[in-house]
Amino acid sequence: MQDLILDLLKSRDYLRVSEITQQLGVSAATVRRHLKRLQQQELVQRTHGGVMRILPTQPELPFTLRAAVNEVEKEAIGRVTAELIQEGESVFIGSGSTTLYVAQNLIGRKGITVMTNSLNVVNALAHEEDIEVICPGGLLRHSEASFIGFLTEAALQVLRPKKVIIGIGAISLTDGLTNDYFPEVSTDRIIVHSAPEVILVADHSKFGKISTTVVAPITAVHKIITDRGTPTEILDELKKLGIEVIVAS
Repeated sequence: MQDLILDLLKSRDYLRVSEITQQLGVSAATVRRHLKRLQQQELVQRTHGGVMRILPTQPELPFTLRAAVNEVEKEAIGRVTAELIQEGESVFIGSGSTTLYVAQNLIGRKGITVMTNSLNVVNALAHEEDIEVICPGGLLRHSEASFIGFLTEAALQVLRPKKVIIGIGAISLTDGLTNDYFPEVSTDRIIVHSAPEVILVADHSKFGKISTTVVAPITAVHKIITDRGTPTEILDELKKLGIEVIVAS
């Protein structure tokens, strides 16, 4: 039965329990029992009235390769997110390929303070004299061009941005934001908790995945900016959790 359910999910990101019962000719109670077992094996993610497949996470690509993946979607996400930043605001922009598009869409703006642990963001805004850039420094993670570790975290403790904009490699409704690079997790946790508003920028490929270490629950996020490729069912579940969802196009 569990193999049959997984077969159904191969061609769909999301299925309702009623659809599974109809296609397999079994009771809803039977379906829910098997879904519970599949979730315990971290093969599916249950939602209210349905189930989503969990995609296996792959080793993270170097930044230079990752930046070209879903480039059109990331640029749209970056543009929409940059519009949320107002003159006079301070914002922390985390490392990653999608967050870099946010920074690039701030070029030409005035009266904004950008805090970042991303060397790429620093370089993107280095010649913007009307944008104040603050970089906490620390240990450079070469593949990501980001600063992490205890020196970075010590500096982050005294920063108070109004907004935090972050990206993450794996997003799950049940397991939240997860990362497979353990040394970066503690830095990410401090970043997430450094501002009263957390904005997550993520294209559709990041959803329905679970990596090895939890950074924060999904409810730590206030806004999610994504693209039209993210399944409607996932967006609906996020909204039920009180998270504002913006679909960039």
